[in-house]
Amino acid sequence: MNLLLINPNTSQSVSDLIEAEARRAAAPGTNVAVLTAAFGVAYIETRFESLIGAYATATLAAEHCDRHDAIVVAAFGDPGLDGLREVLDIPVVGLTEAALMSACMLGKRFSIVAISHRITAWYREVVTANGLAGRLASIRNLDNPLKDIGRVQEDHTARLEALCLSAIQEDGADVIIIAGAPLAGLARSIKDRIPVPVVDGVSSAVCHAQTLVSLATLPARQGSFAPPPHKPNHGLPDGIAALLGRDRTTR
Repeated sequence: MNLLLINPNTSQSVSDLIEAEARRAAAPGTNVAVLTAAFGVAYIETRFESLIGAYATATLAAEHCDRHDAIVVAAFGDPGLDGLREVLDIPVVGLTEAALMSACMLGKRFSIVAISHRITAWYREVVTANGLAGRLASIRNLDNPLKDIGRVQEDHTARLEALCLSAIQEDGADVIIIAGAPLAGLARSIKDRIPVPVVDGVSSAVCHAQTLVSLATLPARQGSFAPPPHKPNHGLPDGIAALLGRDRTTR
């Protein structure tokens, strides 16, 4: 099984964290590849940055999808996830959706621990879009400036642990979701010190992607995730134009 994780941010240091956690979570025999966005921002905090990240992800997915069995959108917030599911014939999994599904199987109410305050409004909207607003206990976040996005864990682990404990003790969380690719692997390193299950988006996405590949379902041919209709287009990268122009009669 070949999994491709695409980092919609431009930070190679974050891609390295993603790859390390993905390899720890992958089953024997699963090959993991990680690609970093060729353009965009160092890390996504806003809706507009997510829009840029979605396009960067789409360009890489279009170029590399034929060589992989599933794709993971490796940023919390899942930039471009639903659109990619319309055009790709392989499973596409996002960090947020995967973490939310894992959390819902481990408890009733979950809290999200995030890297900044600005990001929390967008995260709340993503939870609502997944139909799980009623199960969200809280979103807690770091409030200090981030000096180096690749060193958030080293710089702020104590504070992140404290946020987890506050979410449990004050907000009633049954499960903690550690949000964002810069925190990939943190759940694994702190779980023994947190008294409820701690969920990581990267490992959740890898495990769910493996499950979907194993289920061997067919892609949508009708419904809201049916492929986009053929129509004229202009100025698109070759890979994306090729996806839009494929013959989907046998999909």
